[in-house]
Amino acid sequence: MTGYKVANGNGTAKTNGNSNGHSNGHSNGLKSADYTAQENPTGNGKIRCELTPEELRALRVLNEDTYPYEVIEEIADFITKGSGMRPKIGIICGSGLGSLADIIQDPKIFEYEKIPNFPVSTVEGHAGRLVVGTLEGATVMAMQGRFHFYEGYPLAKCSMPVRVMKLCGVEYLFATNAAGGINPRFAVGDIMLMHDHVNMLGFAGNSPLQGPNDPRFGPRFPALVNSYNKDLINKAIEIGKAMGIESNIHVGVYSCLGGPNYETIAELKALRMMGVDAVGMSTVHEVITARHCDMKVFAFSLITNKCSTEYSDKKDEEANHEEVMAVAKNRQKACCELVARLVREIHTATA
Repeated sequence: MTGYKVANGNGTAKTNGNSNGHSNGHSNGLKSADYTAQENPTGNGKIRCELTPEELRALRVLNEDTYPYEVIEEIADFITKGSGMRPKIGIICGSGLGSLADIIQDPKIFEYEKIPNFPVSTVEGHAGRLVVGTLEGATVMAMQGRFHFYEGYPLAKCSMPVRVMKLCGVEYLFATNAAGGINPRFAVGDIMLMHDHVNMLGFAGNSPLQGPNDPRFGPRFPALVNSYNKDLINKAIEIGKAMGIESNIHVGVYSCLGGPNYETIAELKALRMMGVDAVGMSTVHEVITARHCDMKVFAFSLITNKCSTEYSDKKDEEANHEEVMAVAKNRQKACCELVARLVREIHTATA
């Protein structure tokens, strides 16, 4: 008999698998509640699941592509009540950049698996927890691990935590990622401040805003011309100069592809012709969601590898996740300092 995955928010992770020992192929690593599923004694072949109304509702939510406003509100209430704080700045930590959350003081930590109706991250370098606390005097919340389209989550679920942040009180979103550098001027370890993006998933008709629009979040047709806050970009450039890393900071255009495979030579050449400077597998749908609900956005890419745009048989020119993680680890200190100083600027200006 088939098992299902249900979130109940208490951290219980008991899966009722099917009779041949295999788990449900559509679970995406989601946690489950404690319940029973039995063959119907009438012998009609149907399965009877003894679930509470709360568990049935959670199952429905996890199986849908989008989260209703009320469910996101419940998640936000769970976090604000559990932390006793209403953060002003939200931070999404990219691959290998989880130490951004480690510098938060007096942290309240929420494991994703213990947050009601929350997905889980399955990628190495993404710890899978939410951290709320203070940084440079400002109240912040940080995601140590994001959700990716290639993990099997629809884009609306990948970017759902941005809406949770909004309802927690967040006004500024900081999104970071590890990316491949297409621009030949970029070196491994450089930081690219994002001032625009090319939404390749959107070109294919895939958007986190698909489906009915809830005006409590934002308008049906949001404009994205000024998605990345120019004042924050300029402040970050000034901070880079003060840190002595101005030669390692660039301003450029990012593009998100679906992944999880890295790009072909032809794809990278096409992206470069379109004006793309760095490419990754995240961030854009989070930015779209943040702008939809009128959050100010700052984002940067840590260039963890140089994308090859010429054909070669050399294996060392192929991108790999181990290289991404190693570069991110080596540049964590500079990335953390950049973020901390920018948080301080916002806190000082808005206090």
